Amino acid sequence: MLKKTSIQLLAFLLAMSLGIFGLGALLTGPAPSAVGTLSVDLPVETITISTTQGTEVHGWLAHGRPGNAAILLVHSMRSNRLEMLSRAQFLHAAGYHVLMIDLHAHGETAGDRITFGARESESVVAAVHFLRNTYPHERLGAVGASLGAAALVLAPQNLKLDAVILESLHPTFEEAVHNRLKLHLGEHASFLLPVMLSQLSFYTGSTVNRLNPIDKIDELHSPVLFIAGTQDAHTTQSESERLYNAARSPKEIWIVPGAGHFNMHNYAGKEYERHVLAFLAQHLRRDAQ
Repeated sequence: MLKKTSIQLLAFLLAMSLGIFGLGALLTGPAPSAVGTLSVDLPVETITISTTQGTEVHGWLAHGRPGNAAILLVHSMRSNRLEMLSRAQFLHAAGYHVLMIDLHAHGETAGDRITFGARESESVVAAVHFLRNTYPHERLGAVGASLGAAALVLAPQNLKLDAVILESLHPTFEEAVHNRLKLHLGEHASFLLPVMLSQLSFYTGSTVNRLNPIDKIDELHSPVLFIAGTQDAHTTQSESERLYNAARSPKEIWIVPGAGHFNMHNYAGKEYERHVLAFLAQHLRRDAQ
């Protein structure tokens, strides 16, 4: 009986290991999607931007009014540029030039794996260089949600942005994975964390320590606004506050009552627009200096 029980336990552990290995492959698998054409009244041109790694980032560019700065909009995980469309509309209406991109391995931008900010940051760097070349006399800002926020912070070089808005950003990759394990499998799923991190590191080709925004946030060298929700189970309010405390000034934080880990503009509407436009005007509008 003891031998049979041991065999059953071994079989269970083997099955679990294979399941986690498959889950790692699933979580890092690319998220391609056809973005299509716009059905809203926003004048955009379709663009492709070459990265230094030889890949092409796909996006939409909407020209604003000269002298009103340019904004890069970066979507969350397993999404595409359409997620940022409502933000693009009100920012463009305020006069800003707006660039929406598909991150590495998302939307129409090719990629073998989602890498939780490592390769996605290459898309961000290329997009910032594109904006700087397109609008050489304009100030530059960026808005990133979740993975998009991580890609902005984990960029391998100083982006020299004049204003950055980071929504629903996790401080460490380990905490991001741990929170999702608890959310989907319950409080007792913590024992899976080391194996899960190992698998994700294997598939992304990055060590876990390279994917921690809190270790890079002090290198951002940009005025930053953090936006977080009180009901976010993926990135908790206290985690967002730790990031805020680690960032250099000037910095602000807006905690949105009742908001979870989803599109903050859709949730907070006009209040979101008021906060974002005020922050951007303070740091991007030359007449506000």
